[in-house]
Amino acid sequence: MVAFLALWPSFAGAQLLPIGDSARLLATGGVSQVEGAGGGGLAAWALITGYGSDRSVGGNVHYTHILLPNFEVRSAGVAVGLYDRIELSYAQSVFGTGDTGAALGLGEGFGFETQTVGAKVRLLGDAIFDQDSLVPQISLGVQHKSTSDSAVLSAVGAEESTGTDYYIAASKLFLGQGLLVNGTVRMTRANQFGFLGYGGDQEDACTPQFEVSLVKLLSPKLAVGAEYRSKPDNLGFAKEEHAYDVFGAYFFNKNASLTLAYVQLGSIALQDEQGGTYLSLQLGF
Repeated sequence: MVAFLALWPSFAGAQLLPIGDSARLLATGGVSQVEGAGGGGLAAWALITGYGSDRSVGGNVHYTHILLPNFEVRSAGVAVGLYDRIELSYAQSVFGTGDTGAALGLGEGFGFETQTVGAKVRLLGDAIFDQDSLVPQISLGVQHKSTSDSAVLSAVGAEESTGTDYYIAASKLFLGQGLLVNGTVRMTRANQFGFLGYGGDQEDACTPQFEVSLVKLLSPKLAVGAEYRSKPDNLGFAKEEHAYDVFGAYFFNKNASLTLAYVQLGSIALQDEQGGTYLSLQLGF
């Protein structure tokens, strides 16, 4: 919070332009990460969501559907970028168990609901304009998550139904090569992104996890890339594995984009090889 307040004077006194000047380059707002932050599908980036300049506001809404062999994830949310400095986001997600819910003793079609409130602040650097420097754009972020059905979560070994992630992300954009590289360190105790609660009988403390993204712009509107995200392994009843994806994102214009990916989340609740399709639509300015 101190960091946010310290940076407020840098834009609070700026002359306000109409909301949504869309001054930034196409695709530089990224897409909507599964927990609602601006970034890739799995990884939070240092970039601020939307296309607003440092004198304006941008934002978006998204809907994401991940279809796995035994589970599905549905997520909808909204995010706002303020003066290319601060990002605020909210996402509501459902982790559906489908037919597997009955086998797990939860009931067919049982779903865990998670609400995520996030904030991100750009600390230094500018991924777009600092092309003559190797210093990346660096941002600090926080995501507070709350998951329903605390009694069920406790039964599987989770310590709590709420938790808070803290992360620092560094993004470097090489405009000449059409290449974006991002690395994020996240302190978290979330089980399966928080869908299965926070902490467990194996580990209850926050541990550092890593997110990496590599994105190539094939044309002004088409980007392809890959991501890797490590996850903690807190629950004794089922091993949690790391996640990765390969994706393509098409930016129709600054108001709409569509992302299609293959995502592999590993073993989830004793169900192995949970890999499937990731589809996300984002509308914004």
